[in-house]
Amino acid sequence: MINLSAHIRTIADYPKAGIQFRDITTLLKDPLAFNATIDALALHYADVVLDKVVGIEARGFIVGAALANRLKLGFVPVRKPGKLPASVIRQSYALEYGEDALELHADAIVAGERVLLIDDLIATGGTALAAVGLIRQLGGVVEHAGFVIDLPALSGMQHLQASGVQTFALCQFEGH
Repeated sequence: MINLSAHIRTIADYPKAGIQFRDITTLLKDPLAFNATIDALALHYADVVLDKVVGIEARGFIVGAALANRLKLGFVPVRKPGKLPASVIRQSYALEYGEDALELHADAIVAGERVLLIDDLIATGGTALAAVGLIRQLGGVVEHAGFVIDLPALSGMQHLQASGVQTFALCQFEGH
């Protein structure tokens, strides 16, 4: 397998001082690395019974939609406020560098549907936990969440696991 970490660029002090931003756009533009990413995620979830993939704005859309296509599942976007055109539900959450909210179409998930949550990176877990809360509010079953990158020092995976979600990441980076 390709060393995916080598295809991820780090940008210091973005979006604020002290943050080491892990930028997957360098991975996405490389066809071998991008396909290896989707292949690895698809292989990991191949035997899991799922109905939909939910991707978190914005890079989670890219990875999640490609993965949903590979797994032959539907895709649902979780977006920042004001971006979805129909009736929505909203969940606020804390970031490692601020506060934000997410929205999901109120009809995006049918009660009982098994959902795989996907994003490019997990840090503190606040964004992912907010998305899990939205999915569960609609009656969706979220037992799995996958990421390209884990920042283990920020304990996001442990927070998701504590809420009953099995987690998986293709690579890890130290620091914030």
